[in-house]
Amino acid sequence: MRSTLITHVSFEPLHLSLTEPFAIATGAQLAAENVLVRVTLADGTVGLGEAAPFTAVSGETQVSTLASLEPVRELLVGRDAQEWRPASEALGDALALAPAARCGVEIALLDALTRHHRIPMYAFFGGAGTSLDIDMTVTAGDVTHAVASTRAILGRGIDTVKVKVGALDPDADAARLVAIHQEAPKARLIADANGGYDVAEALAFLKELERAEVPLSLFEQPVADVAGLAEVTQRSRVSVCADESARSVKDVLRLIRENACHGINIKTMKCGMVDAVTMWSLARAAGLELMVGGMVESVLAMTASAHLAAGLGGFSYADLDTPLFIANHPFQGGGRYEGSRLTLDPDALGHGVTLR
Repeated sequence: MRSTLITHVSFEPLHLSLTEPFAIATGAQLAAENVLVRVTLADGTVGLGEAAPFTAVSGETQVSTLASLEPVRELLVGRDAQEWRPASEALGDALALAPAARCGVEIALLDALTRHHRIPMYAFFGGAGTSLDIDMTVTAGDVTHAVASTRAILGRGIDTVKVKVGALDPDADAARLVAIHQEAPKARLIADANGGYDVAEALAFLKELERAEVPLSLFEQPVADVAGLAEVTQRSRVSVCADESARSVKDVLRLIRENACHGINIKTMKCGMVDAVTMWSLARAAGLELMVGGMVESVLAMTASAHLAAGLGGFSYADLDTPLFIANHPFQGGGRYEGSRLTLDPDALGHGVTLR
C-alpha cells in the first residue's frame, strides 16, 4: 500500500461563538456553524480542513454541508492523495451545490499531502511569500456602531477598514463612511455591499462619498447582477471588485469578457482550493486586481487561504479577519496576527494548524 493512499475521511460539526453578529447586507450570522474535516493517509498523516457555510451568501448550512459530505468517504477512500487534481474534479462534480463542503475537503486533502511531504502549504502553491497585509471589517449597523468598531480596529494596529454597506439606503451608508473617515482619516477604506444596492443606489453612494471627500480604495460587489456590475464599473472612478459574481472559473471568464469589474475577490469557500488557483491565473492574465477573502472562518480555513494567497502572490487586498471575531476555537498554530500583518510560519508542515 502506498503511504499517500487515503484510508479514512471524517466530518463533524464545529460550533464557533462570535464576539458580535457578523452582519452584511443580506443577513447576519450569530455564530459560525462550520464543519471540521479530517483526511487520514496510509502512513498515519492526518490533514485538517474546515467547511464554513454562510447561509446569507450561498444558502448552505451546517446541516446541508454534513449531508452533502456523506458520499465523499466512498469517493476518496482508496485514492492516492498525490492525485489531488483528479480528486478535486470528482469533488467538483459530487459537491457542485456545496462549495464550502468541497473546500473543506480540499483543505484537508492538501494539508495531509503537504504534511506527508514535510513542506508548508505556501510552498506548494508557489512560495511567493509568507505574509499578507489584512483589513478588518466594520459589520452592518449604524453610525455609532461604525465609529466604535473603527476605534477598536485602529486599536489593533490595523489601518485598512472594510465597511459592510447595502443594508441601509445609500445616504445612511455614506454617513457611516464619513464618520469612519473622520475617525480614521489615514485609513484605507473598502466598501462591500454584498450585492445590496441597485445600480442607481450604488452610484448615489459613490457620488455622496465624492461630495464628502471620502476616499474609497475599493467598492466590492455593489450590485448583484453582472450587467449591473459592468455598468457601475464603467461609470465609477473607484475600482470595483466582484465577489458573489465570481464564484467559479466560468464566472471569472464572463467577468473578464464583459469588462464587468476591475478586480475579483477569491474566496476558497465559493470554489474550493484548486479552482481558486485557476481563477487567480485568469485574473492575473486579464490584469485584474486581486483580493483574498472568506466566509466566517476560524484560523484553520483562514490560514489555508493565507497560504494560497501568500504562496501565489499578487494580492492587493487580504480580507482574512474573521478569526478576530471568533471568541474561542479548538485550534492552535496557523497564521499569526500582529497589527495589520498576517504572517505564516515558514517552517510549518501543511497549513500548520492542529487541534489542541
